Amino acid sequence: MSVDRPEEPSGFAASFAGLRPADALTWPNLITFGRMLCIPIFLWLLFGRDHRAAAGWLLAVLGSTDWVDGWVARRFDQVSEFGALFDPTVDRLLFLVAVPAILVDGSIPIVVAIIALVREALVAVAALVLGLLGAQRFPVTWEGKTGTFLLMFAFPMFLGANSTLSYAPILTWLAWMFAVPGLGYSWYSAVFQYVPTARSALPNTPPQ
Repeated sequence: MSVDRPEEPSGFAASFAGLRPADALTWPNLITFGRMLCIPIFLWLLFGRDHRAAAGWLLAVLGSTDWVDGWVARRFDQVSEFGALFDPTVDRLLFLVAVPAILVDGSIPIVVAIIALVREALVAVAALVLGLLGAQRFPVTWEGKTGTFLLMFAFPMFLGANSTLSYAPILTWLAWMFAVPGLGYSWYSAVFQYVPTARSALPNTPPQ
């Protein structure tokens, strides 16, 4: 007589099944959490204070310090499965909040915002589907990180280009110099790296 065993969690569920408080309360995760808490401040500066320059500077700092939590995790041996999920989640949240906000503000060309948001939405949906199907998450590639890094500089520059800063015209050129390769790297990683990886990561369908 066989005894039915409960199914073991897989995918995202497996990542949190054995999570202990000590796994989440590490310096890298606290840094990531601090970056997440800055998102409302960014919105307040942009819409509450109507200060595009300050909002742009904050967004630039958040984008440029994205590597800090990863460096701290590796330097002090605090790499965790929770952190590997939490960090890109916060990055995507920042991206999906900042770009529509700048679009509403009118500081970014519509075509740039749409191309960036469509790509990010596709990757987010693909990651969600993989998690629901129990597949392993796909690793972030160098091209994907580079694209995000460039765009997280381009978007603050678009804000600065539409502010009262004395060097606003220079920021317009710099914004496009970062935006074009940033979009290129982002879509390259999505089409030629993440999609094939996602397909190969899907669980095999058992024969009927």
